[in-house]
Amino acid sequence: MGSKIHDILDQHGAELLTEWLQVITASHRRGLLKEGELREECREFIHLFREAVRQNSLSDVYSAPWNEVRGLLSNISRMRSQKGFTPSETASFVFSFKQPLFARLRQELVQDGEELLENVWTATALLDKLGLFTTEVYQKNREEVILRQQEELLELSTPVVKLWEGVLALPIIGTLDSARTQVVMESLLQKIVETGSDFAIIDITGVPTVDTLTAQHLLKTITAARLMGAECIISGIRPQIAQTIVYLGVDLAGVTTKSSLADAFKLALERTGRKIIRTQG
Repeated sequence: MGSKIHDILDQHGAELLTEWLQVITASHRRGLLKEGELREECREFIHLFREAVRQNSLSDVYSAPWNEVRGLLSNISRMRSQKGFTPSETASFVFSFKQPLFARLRQELVQDGEELLENVWTATALLDKLGLFTTEVYQKNREEVILRQQEELLELSTPVVKLWEGVLALPIIGTLDSARTQVVMESLLQKIVETGSDFAIIDITGVPTVDTLTAQHLLKTITAARLMGAECIISGIRPQIAQTIVYLGVDLAGVTTKSSLADAFKLALERTGRKIIRTQG
């Protein structure tokens, strides 16, 4: 069973390629893929598909004979996800091969209905599994892109700013969870090392709410900064947040706090031996 599939792939590869390209180009969106690139992908798939079938591996597409086929489909799925193809459009690369292959099987086995059915069933099972494989690779690649973008956004949302010689500011906007705390801590500690700063102002004006977990994350960041030799000042504590911290019983006794970033900056300057003086214009 399945030997006829190899014979057709071996004897009618050129015709299958032409017919397959006609099917694909009639259905896929124009401009997303160059014709020459698509032709080469189809030609390579037919070649590798034929070699896998030749080794009589007709059930498990995750076995060794199908390694190169899966490798090709992985590259195709990855490139299509980057070029804006949908998961359905990506999987249709494989599924669309059924039409020309089944047509050839029907021509060759028109007199033998049982063998035709067996070969069509075998080809269907193989191509369905390979089509689903492309969808899995596509989804995994998209998830990796989304995760990378989330990490980049985390880094962008936690900028450490040098306000003055020896004084850093870290404005936090949004919720402070465990993952973000790690990014905040790494960014702040790295900047302390780079600048040799003695003071770091952590401004939480943009933090909507503070719960026990958020407070613990803040304390961890402050402790880490102290170990690097920098004193931390928390600014932007609004009345509602102050009440919440007291209600939760969070101990900030050893932490300097200010109601605004301006007040915290003024205090940091004073502790470095500087002061702001208003001059007459």
